[in-house]
Amino acid sequence: MSVDEQALRGALEQVAGARLQSLRLTDGVATIVLEVGGLERLDRDKLEMAVRDAARKAGATEARIAMTAEKRMRRIIAVGSGKGGVGKSTLSTNLAVAMARLGRKVGLVDADIYGPSQPRLLATEGRRPEAEDNKMIPVPSPFGVPMLSMGHLVEPGQAIAWRGPMAGNALGQLMDAHWGDVEIIVVDLPPGTGDVQLTMLSKHKPAGAVIVSTPQDLALMDATRAIGLFEQGKVPIIGMVENMAGYICPHCGEESDPFGNGGAEAAARTMGLPFLGRVPLDLSIRQQSDAGNPPAAGDGPQGEAFASIARAVLQWLDTAQ
Repeated sequence: MSVDEQALRGALEQVAGARLQSLRLTDGVATIVLEVGGLERLDRDKLEMAVRDAARKAGATEARIAMTAEKRMRRIIAVGSGKGGVGKSTLSTNLAVAMARLGRKVGLVDADIYGPSQPRLLATEGRRPEAEDNKMIPVPSPFGVPMLSMGHLVEPGQAIAWRGPMAGNALGQLMDAHWGDVEIIVVDLPPGTGDVQLTMLSKHKPAGAVIVSTPQDLALMDATRAIGLFEQGKVPIIGMVENMAGYICPHCGEESDPFGNGGAEAAARTMGLPFLGRVPLDLSIRQQSDAGNPPAAGDGPQGEAFASIARAVLQWLDTAQ
């Protein structure tokens, strides 16, 4: 691949994301194949115009574009952790939103039956899912990600005291809903390795799992247990994410690492797993999340942290056999 073609590919990936299927550059003419399954006609036209413009600015003399509409099998991405409080739900939300912004049809299931938080994170609190043919219809969110959660079915703050089989049945109703043209379902699992995780592995086999940990040793020990559970269930590990990695003081600008730094990356390297990226310990992430405005919906540095992880996950999905 020439340097010019590398630069062109980078420019096209910025506007087309994972929908860029192939690129060939010959004598300045770029032959581009885009996968546009699930896009409306207007969205296809916008994508084509954006790709042509990016190719021209990158130096291509002509852009020949072919569009395919490959029907993709719906796949499940499980987001897990060995313990609570590591930011797993926030990552799940922003991962789904970031992938949707990259052009994928993404849904979100809040499988944390006992502590659902996704309705707040995706600004759908107070919404009730409708039903058709005894199956729920996911609740639309303002960010293009339909979702379902126990938080849509119970009153806010109501305790859910169910034994394992009831929680497993609830998960089944969330997963077996009318998901329409959704091609990827991100599942925010509860922390640990309990009944919901076992039901997920046995009845709703994920294509892969993303493991979230903070850098300190205790969290990494618990993350290792979650990894072991997925490996026992023959679910591939897409990679690890290090959350709360580094804090920049808003007053003096000094950076510190209250939870340590690099622990998840080192653990991934030791276990032979991909490292997907870091998310900083940033006050704005917490504030935006509490307000139902995921940082991944914007273009700031916080949003880019999640977008980078989303690109890595999509690359894994697109190349996994």
